[in-house]
Amino acid sequence: MIDFRFFLEIIPQLLAGLPLTLELAGTSILLGLVLALALALAQQGGNPLAVWPIRLFVAIFRGTPLLVQIFLIYYGLGQFRPFLKEIGLWWLFREPYWCAILALTLNTGAYGSEILRGAIRNVPRGLPEAASALGMSRLLTLRFIVLPLALRAAIPAYGNEVILMVKGTSLASIITLMEVTGIAQGLISQSYRAIEVFVAAGAIYLVLNFTIVRALHALEIRLTPYRSR
Repeated sequence: MIDFRFFLEIIPQLLAGLPLTLELAGTSILLGLVLALALALAQQGGNPLAVWPIRLFVAIFRGTPLLVQIFLIYYGLGQFRPFLKEIGLWWLFREPYWCAILALTLNTGAYGSEILRGAIRNVPRGLPEAASALGMSRLLTLRFIVLPLALRAAIPAYGNEVILMVKGTSLASIITLMEVTGIAQGLISQSYRAIEVFVAAGAIYLVLNFTIVRALHALEIRLTPYRSR
């Protein structure tokens, strides 16, 4: 039976890890969005020298578990310490925080690039052609017509990726980061009450993700008001 008194006692302790969870998720999602957009745009030209390396990158990061990616970046690349020091990148790979950010960013960037690539290609072809007929350059057409329409269409699918990233931050606990899940594991080792601790941690993630879902839904309605009718 769940001890509700203990349950209420550990909630504040778990919430102490929420800022780090939000920081990991927010930073990786923002950086991943920039990476995803760059990769999606690079594939629009159809140049094989640009397309195939990107597709290989996407296939690797979509086809392997995030847990394995975190291990390889933190423990694997750490074995090349002399080389990383020589090129000035050891500061990045010696800190678990930055390794987690890097792994989460690359992972969400790979998934997000496919979402945005499909959204860009689904923009009606006649719109860029009409913009070109009016004398707009390709850059202006992309900025004011293609990207706004593509980003609006991508919100539902990208919202799912945001939720997955929030939940993916829990894996950062394996490299000693004390976010919500990391604190939960410490509480379990002290109290041996796994059910109460994991129920409390799950409730925090549930409320957080529900809030994100509602915010994304509000954004979608704001950007596409005709759909709310």
